[in-house]
Amino acid sequence: MNKATPPRVTAYINIHLSSFRFTLRSDIINHTDILLLSFTSNRSQYFILNIYSDSSHSALKYLKDIEVNIDNVLIMTGDFNIRDSLWDPFFPHYSSISDNLLLIADSFQLALLTPTNPYPTRYSDTAGEANLTIDLMFLRYGSTELNQHSIHPDWRLTSDHAPLSITVPIVDETINTLKPSIQQNSEQETAFIREVILVFKNLNILNISNKECLENMVNNLNLLINQAWKKNTKLTRITRHFKQ
Repeated sequence: MNKATPPRVTAYINIHLSSFRFTLRSDIINHTDILLLSFTSNRSQYFILNIYSDSSHSALKYLKDIEVNIDNVLIMTGDFNIRDSLWDPFFPHYSSISDNLLLIADSFQLALLTPTNPYPTRYSDTAGEANLTIDLMFLRYGSTELNQHSIHPDWRLTSDHAPLSITVPIVDETINTLKPSIQQNSEQETAFIREVILVFKNLNILNISNKECLENMVNNLNLLINQAWKKNTKLTRITRHFKQ
């Protein structure tokens, strides 16, 4: 068994977000320059991709060559190390590497969006060297909530890269706190079991001559057991001590 290689890109998750169960998914993508995170919200799983593309574009080549289907990728971001007039108005040329990047984004159903403030993202301290736009963010197609991001040159401090930010709205999860149940060793449990036994005793299996007859019998059996369940249950409030 190959040991997972730790990624060179990093992520920091605030402890207040622990209920979303953020997880590093090296079981799906195992590359030192690619960080795939999953999290859960409203019983659905979502993914975030953070990528560093070196001068050889090894991360993009890896993603292009592997066959991986990941649904619900919300964001793909990172330093892609590609200069292109598509996202840098001060760079007049086109890069063929951009085609691979856009194909990868499209495979995850992501689109490149223009930031709210189109500043450069990589700043040079060398006189005469131009500042670059090489840090990008791809967001989910057709999303009305995830439709823009911002660049923050004033947040970069001693770094030569400006941070990118996006606000991800989190919808409150509605949890039903009442559940129909039958208390163990109660009169209701005894009555429910007695009625289910009676249902099976009265079951006529002599007329099962074809598949349709069998399906009708099973559906009727399911209906009678559900009726017995509903008749004997009562609503119980769910607490943290409630058993599954």
